[in-house]
Amino acid sequence: MSESIQHISDHLGARADKGFKSTLFETPRILLGMNCLEPGQVQAPHDHGSQDKFYFVHEGEGAFLIGAETILGRAGDILFAPAGVPHGVTNTGPSRLSLLVGITPWK
Repeated sequence: MSESIQHISDHLGARADKGFKSTLFETPRILLGMNCLEPGQVQAPHDHGSQDKFYFVHEGEGAFLIGAETILGRAGDILFAPAGVPHGVTNTGPSRLSLLVGITPWK
């Protein structure tokens, strides 16, 4: 497969102890990856000092903390966390929460 094309289904997975992560593309300017959380799993609040981040909800639903706000995100939604703003997510649904995630600049 060309390094210029990836398919999301090749980057889905699960871990019993914590969320699953897989990188689709990485350059000094952007990291694009998949994060998968099983029901009840949490990505703890954190921030990326000088990096913006977006979540595209591919499947499932979750509660996204962005700053002081908690937002319910469902398949098809895009959520944005500007640089320096704490963010995290909890899978609140009955099935896997799969997120296409972009962080820029990456390095």
